[in-house]
Amino acid sequence: MPRYELSLILKAMQRPETAAAIRRTVEALIEHGAVVRNLENLGERTLPYKISKHNLRHTSGGYYLVDFDAPPTIIPTMLDHLGRDIDVIRPTILKHQTPETDETCPGMIQPNYEVKLHSKRK
Repeated sequence: MPRYELSLILKAMQRPETAAAIRRTVEALIEHGAVVRNLENLGERTLPYKISKHNLRHTSGGYYLVDFDAPPTIIPTMLDHLGRDIDVIRPTILKHQTPETDETCPGMIQPNYEVKLHSKRK
């Protein structure tokens, strides 16, 4: 199963309501066959711009990351499910990319400015 990362912005709520919204989301993932690896709370922040969702204008929200493994077929159904949840402002699911371990990058080579300067003077 591929690994995914769900980025959630929930509307600003009290702690019990926020916990219930997170629980609903994680239970929906598990019901659809996902294996949840990690849940990370990134805190409550003001949104970069006002977002209208479910006939409400939101200026702040709670940011959360859910790391999970799931079959690719559940992604559209999960986005549809999260789009109908009134507590979710913005759901985004990204495929987690693992870096190639055998590929090495030598880094940037510093240009030799002295050679360029001397070649222009001639």
